Amino acid sequence: MFSINKSTVAFAAIAVVLISVFSSTVEGIPSIGHYGKRFDTMSGIDFIQICLNNCAQCKKMFGDYFQGQTCAESCLKFKGKAIPDCEDIGSIAPFLNALE
Repeated sequence: MFSINKSTVAFAAIAVVLISVFSSTVEGIPSIGHYGKRFDTMSGIDFIQICLNNCAQCKKMFGDYFQGQTCAESCLKFKGKAIPDCEDIGSIAPFLNALE
């Protein structure tokens, strides 16, 4: 059906090595270099932006019971590593306050 010769395998191996070398240098692109590892260049996912959007959504849902400013500051401080989920009490517990 398909015949694979040594030159095809060698070409594919070189291509994989070159792609892995050039795709790991995110710092060379000034527009996304400041995000570091919290921006996935292959899929375009910006974890910090997702975190900030979730903080805004939780603030809309919970109102004064949710500390949106503190949530947003933690997104920036931790670079979106802990994304809050408004339906998961464990992920938003640090940002909830009880009003009396």
